[in-house]
Amino acid sequence: MRNATTATDDRWVVVDVETSGLKASRDRVLSIAALTIDENGNIGSELSTLVNPGCDPGPVHIHKLTPDRLAGAPKFEDVAPQLMEMLDGRTMVAHNASFDHGFLKLEAMRAGIDMPTKQRLCTVALSRRLQLDLPNHKLATLAGHWKVMQSNAHDAYDDAVVLAQIFTHSSRLARSLDLPLPVTMCTERLTLYPDSVPRTDCGWENPGRFDPSQGLIQGMRVVISGSTNIPRLQLAARLDQAGLDVMNSVSRYTSLVVCSDPTSESGKVRRARANGLQVVSESHILDLLDAVRPGTPKGERTSIVVPSPPSPQARLEAGKPWQDRRVLVMGGSHVESVLMRSRLIQLGATPAVNLSAGVTDVLVLTDGDGDPRMPRVAERGLTVLTPVLVDSALNLDDPIAVGPVRPKIAPLVPRGGVLDLDPGMTSLSVNVSWRASDTDSTAIDVVAFLLNSDELVSSEEDFVFFNAPATSDGGVALTIDGDSEQGIGIDLTSVPADCERIVVAGAIEGDATFGDIGAVSIALDGHGAPVATAVLDAATTERSLLLAEIYRRGAGWRFRAIGQGYDDGLAELAVRYGVEVDE
Repeated sequence: MRNATTATDDRWVVVDVETSGLKASRDRVLSIAALTIDENGNIGSELSTLVNPGCDPGPVHIHKLTPDRLAGAPKFEDVAPQLMEMLDGRTMVAHNASFDHGFLKLEAMRAGIDMPTKQRLCTVALSRRLQLDLPNHKLATLAGHWKVMQSNAHDAYDDAVVLAQIFTHSSRLARSLDLPLPVTMCTERLTLYPDSVPRTDCGWENPGRFDPSQGLIQGMRVVISGSTNIPRLQLAARLDQAGLDVMNSVSRYTSLVVCSDPTSESGKVRRARANGLQVVSESHILDLLDAVRPGTPKGERTSIVVPSPPSPQARLEAGKPWQDRRVLVMGGSHVESVLMRSRLIQLGATPAVNLSAGVTDVLVLTDGDGDPRMPRVAERGLTVLTPVLVDSALNLDDPIAVGPVRPKIAPLVPRGGVLDLDPGMTSLSVNVSWRASDTDSTAIDVVAFLLNSDELVSSEEDFVFFNAPATSDGGVALTIDGDSEQGIGIDLTSVPADCERIVVAGAIEGDATFGDIGAVSIALDGHGAPVATAVLDAATTERSLLLAEIYRRGAGWRFRAIGQGYDDGLAELAVRYGVEVDE
């Protein structure tokens, strides 16, 4: 264990953990490093230690922490007092901060300790807010950009030292741009019912609704409602072993519902009756399991052959003279801003939501010249546009060229637009950002739903949000954790076979609306490079908004920008997709 204590004005604590897996509720912390630092990057206190988890350490080939190395290490509760003292009263800084915070919080809960962290900062979110000219925002990439030596990747102490330097450089640049840092509160606001049935891949086609004269057939979709004599998960396992497809939500594709009391008035039973479905008792279905008829095996997915029009990227780029520009709109009313952003999109430009390092031009509307960011615009020598210039560029056969030539920006997908993903793309992320502000701290939660052919989640695990930031295999996870940047990472090779689409949505806490927020920017990244962007700018009274979806098209995948909103919040949105929420 390494530790030191030096008194400094250190308001930040940089943290890195190595873990036995990706899911905090199942896996354990193997090593911890924490450094308190001040605004100039000076280190105050240090903690670096291995942790004996009392279990298999998982992917040793990554972290190199073998059972022998961990055998003599202290347990988490032994190092927790010093760690909690360092965390108390400071903002926690980490790369993918929700991951590190989630693991530490679960370890603290197991040890019966209250974790004092009230707010955190994700350096991935900070990097994305700055819009640095980088292929990705990995720790190694940022270290190279800032010329920080990285000598021992996946060592908690070395990663924390590297991250402390990256954070110091990045926060200085943010201050020079008058960009607030992406500090977010550590809160939990939504509770799910326990004992959700985990999804398993059923190998048989759904034969339809249950007919008492025919009995059970493999592939039938069965939903369990209410308390059961046999523990719910054990009952689900027995049904699964018999070849039935056990689901958590009732839909028109459900075959039957099981309830210990079929006269119950539970929500699932009421929904079953409304859909004309059979509701059987627990004892009845156990009897029926003695004679389950064989089902029809599921076939393989095949590619859909369609004509080959011009590629989506070619269609999006055609006639887009400003496609290499990222333009920030300053001033004007909400209506004027929306109008001018739409005209910029027609020209191919990408509207920016913050004065970041990636902004190439600034469009000044009424009173925009009084924006407090204008001195920074002048310092950086950015091209200042006027509405007249934009309008003339739209009306001329030979549009006006403005400013220097910039590196190409990913194609802009309009609301409702679709983009076919490269067949070789297996890893991607949907990253969402909106205007950062020190004065308006409206919280937006970006979430993901893994939906089956019923347009419902098959399991509560298929709802990824702040309380459950990843599926059990880590295939879909929250990867960016900021107050105005959040993202969803997706490993398409890990997406379950019964998942037809992944919907990424945003929901606002409190009474604010997306009309108050203004433009929301979406960036689709894959293989460490930008693939597409979208800007949603038509919201008014909505408090939840479907942002984008990744969905199957034959054997491939597509991306769609959505922009459909609802006037209610996250709980109601989750319920629409079949998630059971404790009100």
